[in-house]
Amino acid sequence: MKLPDAEKLCDQIAAELKPRIGPKTGMVGLYTGGAWLAERLHRLLDLKSPLGLMDIAFYRDDYAARGLKHDPKRTKIPFDVNGCELLLVDDVLYSGRTVRAAMNELFDYGRPESIALVALIDRGERQLPICPQYCGATLAVAKGKMLRLDRNDAGKLSLRLDDD
Repeated sequence: MKLPDAEKLCDQIAAELKPRIGPKTGMVGLYTGGAWLAERLHRLLDLKSPLGLMDIAFYRDDYAARGLKHDPKRTKIPFDVNGCELLLVDDVLYSGRTVRAAMNELFDYGRPESIALVALIDRGERQLPICPQYCGATLAVAKGKMLRLDRNDAGKLSLRLDDD
């Protein structure tokens, strides 16, 4: 399967977002791939508010069954989310459960005016009624495969397909 160019998709999303950026816009990226994408978009869009980064590990609905699969990062949202027009950034949208967990955590920080979901890839197969408002590409991925965003030492983004 030929995967799309992550760099081109990032530029495409930035171009789509640019005219919609205003003084109340804030951005939060989800660790790990969504954080990388958010760092890039934040820079390309020249956002004035600092970038927020979030690890939703403790907010997952399967936390009791899965436990922690990684070393959790600390969520850092260095701006007031109250009244903010938030861009929530994730790399690959799949079941929707990560986004649901992120929204639960966001409301612990305040009440944003709005939340728009930005995803590099929408791979479908949703389990919850969640969809991206801004998306680089839609890509059907075979069951048992995981689509992942990588970032090399030079900061270049790329997609890879792994066995689940």
